[in-house]
Amino acid sequence: MQNPQQQTIPRKNMNGIKIEDYHITSEPFYVSTGDEISLFESAYRLKLPVLLKGPTGCGKTRFLEHMAWKLSCPLVTIACHEDLTASDLVGRYLLKDNQTIWQDGPLSLAVKHGAICYLDEAVEARKDTTVVIHPLTDNRRILPQEKQGLLLEAHPDFLIVMSYNPGYQSVMKDLKHSTRQRFLAIDFTYPPPREEQMIIMEEGNVDQKTAESLVRLGEMVRNLRQHGLEEGISTRLLVYAGRLISDGVPPLSACEAAVTRAMTDDIEIQEAIKEIVAGIF
Repeated sequence: MQNPQQQTIPRKNMNGIKIEDYHITSEPFYVSTGDEISLFESAYRLKLPVLLKGPTGCGKTRFLEHMAWKLSCPLVTIACHEDLTASDLVGRYLLKDNQTIWQDGPLSLAVKHGAICYLDEAVEARKDTTVVIHPLTDNRRILPQEKQGLLLEAHPDFLIVMSYNPGYQSVMKDLKHSTRQRFLAIDFTYPPPREEQMIIMEEGNVDQKTAESLVRLGEMVRNLRQHGLEEGISTRLLVYAGRLISDGVPPLSACEAAVTRAMTDDIEIQEAIKEIVAGIF
């Protein structure tokens, strides 16, 4: 049963942000590498919560921005961290002009107005915080606002999406099974060479030859994971290197800044990356 207080929902929350502010107005560039688009479209139609899994900088957030644009749905993004509380998500009472007023949190805003709510790197949030989303991830689709004594019934277009990097977190920061098993999962990884080249050309504003060189650099640096590098180089960093090069920075200096020093502080691994860069450029 719908709470009668849900019938009149203001288009603004108390800090003046409108739900329209969360609409993506121009198409984000995205290159599909599998069936992720059709899977997400089906999940959106069925209102099934989605977990995006994959390494840092492989395109998870860009994919979701693209899908929000494609579906004409507002996208409310929450960057998760260890100090994130349930009140940060749901809302809290504030003092304003000697009055106590309620301010919705971003999750409540998304629930009320039918947005996609994106919990970026959800595993970084405290486990006692993420459990607040559980009633939204099953057939109930409700959000308790306990401080107001309300149960918000999710808008028909509301969808909750989380992302995380399964190879990066420690065991202490892994997702709870009670949370994980509420989501269907879409795996992401670094794009295949041809697609990664297209992305670097478009996003980095470089020619085909430079993009091919950066793709080769990415492949070789990722192989260093077998020799102590914690994580492979992201497509994002290769794009950054491309942008520096397109702005006139010499390739060796661009890769030094965007790849070598950005990837690691380990001197030996830095030297190994420098040798790879020198061999390519």
